[in-house]
Amino acid sequence: MDTRSSHLIKIRPVLQKAKVGSETSNDEYFQNVTLRPVIKFQNQLLLAVFKNYIRKHKNKFYELSVEKRLNYIENAVQKDTKFRNSLKGIIIGQFTVEEYQIYIKNSSALNKRMMGMVINRLKDQIQLLEQDVLVY
Repeated sequence: MDTRSSHLIKIRPVLQKAKVGSETSNDEYFQNVTLRPVIKFQNQLLLAVFKNYIRKHKNKFYELSVEKRLNYIENAVQKDTKFRNSLKGIIIGQFTVEEYQIYIKNSSALNKRMMGMVINRLKDQIQLLEQDVLVY
């Protein structure tokens, strides 16, 4: 394995709950071995990017009820193509070349899994998306 790949693998968190067995499909294997650790590793950046998205869209997110905020997250990731592609880049950029070769064979299905996990992660951490309050 080249230096880049070995360094990328080393810095990823190890997820004990990500189950992989003999009956695991290729997509589920990739999800649990690659996507989950990469998304967890990139969590702080994903939150920062979403906060910036909120700011660029005039902070409308903060005027919404919790239920509408959850819908806002989902719509932003699913319907805003430029934003979705940016999120994919944040994750794909952490793939090894070998993982990327696997990814491109079934990118459509893996993108659905990837964006679903990002949506769930953002929703699960909605309290961290609160507007920063300046204290003087």
